[in-house]
Amino acid sequence: MSDQQIIFTKNAPAAVGPYSQAIKTPNMIYCSGQIPLTPEGELVEGSITAQTEQACKNAKAVLEEAGSELAKVVKTTIFISDMAHFAELNAEYEKWFSHKPARSCVAVKTLPKNVDVEIEVIALP
Repeated sequence: MSDQQIIFTKNAPAAVGPYSQAIKTPNMIYCSGQIPLTPEGELVEGSITAQTEQACKNAKAVLEEAGSELAKVVKTTIFISDMAHFAELNAEYEKWFSHKPARSCVAVKTLPKNVDVEIEVIALP
């Protein structure tokens, strides 16, 4: 475990379970899924645009704490509550990930706190 570092920042919401915000290895950073919670734990409700923006802000904060940045993201996984949100989500997502990392997007029945989006990222250090 010595080559793995647990990442924690107060600039993103704390993990709500037995997991880390991210794990940094010498070659990769694995970020846990980010939902639209503020760093203070307040839920961002409303449009998928607003929720996606907050999830991306959280991912950015975690990566920065790990010494990386969104431009170094190589893979994202997005969970959304309804594929009807796909186009609106993409419009906001594109602002944060213009370098077009590999991506999966899956509609799921329920997400934590009944939000509409969760985004996890894998990035280079």
